[in-house]
Amino acid sequence: MLPERTDVLVVGAGPTGLAVATTLAGYGIAATVVDRLAEPPVTSRAAVVHAGTLEVLDRIGVAAPLATRGLHSVRFVVRDRDRVLATVPFDRLPSRYPYALLISQAETEAVLADRLTALGGRVLRPYEMTGLDLDGDGAVARFAGGGTVRARWVVGADGMHSRVRELAGIRFGGPADPGESFLLADVRVESALPRDQVTLFLSRRGPLVWAPLPDGTVRLVASVADAPREPQARHFQALLDERGPARRPDRVVEVAWASRFRIHHRIADSYRRGPVLLAGDAAHVHSPAGGQGMNLGLRDAVALGDALAAGPQALDGYAADRRPRAEEVLGFAAGLTRLAAAPPALRPLRDLLLRTASALPPTRHRLAVRLAGFEPHPPPAAASAG
Repeated sequence: MLPERTDVLVVGAGPTGLAVATTLAGYGIAATVVDRLAEPPVTSRAAVVHAGTLEVLDRIGVAAPLATRGLHSVRFVVRDRDRVLATVPFDRLPSRYPYALLISQAETEAVLADRLTALGGRVLRPYEMTGLDLDGDGAVARFAGGGTVRARWVVGADGMHSRVRELAGIRFGGPADPGESFLLADVRVESALPRDQVTLFLSRRGPLVWAPLPDGTVRLVASVADAPREPQARHFQALLDERGPARRPDRVVEVAWASRFRIHHRIADSYRRGPVLLAGDAAHVHSPAGGQGMNLGLRDAVALGDALAAGPQALDGYAADRRPRAEEVLGFAAGLTRLAAAPPALRPLRDLLLRTASALPPTRHRLAVRLAGFEPHPPPAAASAG
């Protein structure tokens, strides 16, 4: 049942919303978390948690249980069919988690929810926010069915189509085009590719990401000209035949789950308007190349929890700090996509640059740190997660 009042109302119980509430709970601050879905999704969706994000999540008691559930990928490999263009190892990262953790988003959410419950919090479902009135004392959120909640602060963690962002009047900037079209699936494949690495295949038609998951499936993500409404095994087999290994081609045995989506490279004009604060996909969306989206959102979430706990004076700092980080990640993801789709005349030069960069240990290390999501200035120390 919805409370009449709360200090912090978190709208959205995905990874970002759960991480905000868990961070606050570590400070002894109870947040009200609501979600419009009756049950949490069980599909995998985002499938990697990077080392830099794990270091941040370690502060709220979540990294260790996550690490036991996921597959540890020790390198990131860039290929053009059978040619290895670059290998980025993670085993020398400055981290207790020197790998990319491959894990279903459903598992990530379950670990966060368990931690929140252990700290005395919970998610209220299903509650769909339909209105938001801002005033000098905070905001009043209205919900389908007639319920209202007065909150001092409202956190929009409700995704790319954020109702919070819309109702707060925060513009979501970006080009007015249809966006990039993607196919993704978890498939069972017969493959000679190693199961301890993520592979990015570069192709004239766009990138193909091949990432193993703990249950034996492989996550495939590919940009396509026009994704079919109901992706089938034949669509993913065609992608592998066109962009994947050529000498020892993969064979799709089964599709466990498949979907399509479009991504616009967009970023909110501001992360704050009065008592409303944005985090995660409500604040930024971009290409999945490099697996940065959910990771950036999780780091947003812990930074926002820290700022809310520190008091109002810290919230403008949160907004000012996080937006440039999102701009940098958006540029990085867009750059990876452009590398993949380089025209034939430029591909030899692209391939030479990648091989040269991969052969230089300092450059290779910088690439690993960049992919791992380490941020230049660590956030302030959180309350004990014990």
